[in-house]
Amino acid sequence: MDGRSCWRDNVFFERLWKSIKYEEVYLRAYETMSAARSGIERYLGFYNSRRPHRALDGITPDAFYFAHLHAPELAA
Repeated sequence: MDGRSCWRDNVFFERLWKSIKYEEVYLRAYETMSAARSGIERYLGFYNSRRPHRALDGITPDAFYFAHLHAPELAA
C-alpha cells in the first residue's frame, strides 16, 4: 500500500472478488463482455440472497441486513 491506507481497508472487497472469480468467472468461459456482465450480476444476486455465509451464522447477507435495518422513528 502507499502508506495512506492499510491492508484492512480492502480485505472485504478482496474476499468478495476472490469468491466471484473462483465460484463464477473461472468456471465459465464467457464469449462476450455482456455475457460476463450478466453472469456476474446473476452470481451477485445468488451471493446476497441465497448463499449462506458462515460469518453471519449461516444466514444470507440480505436477511442479515433487513433484520438489522431500523425503522425510521415516527414523529410524535
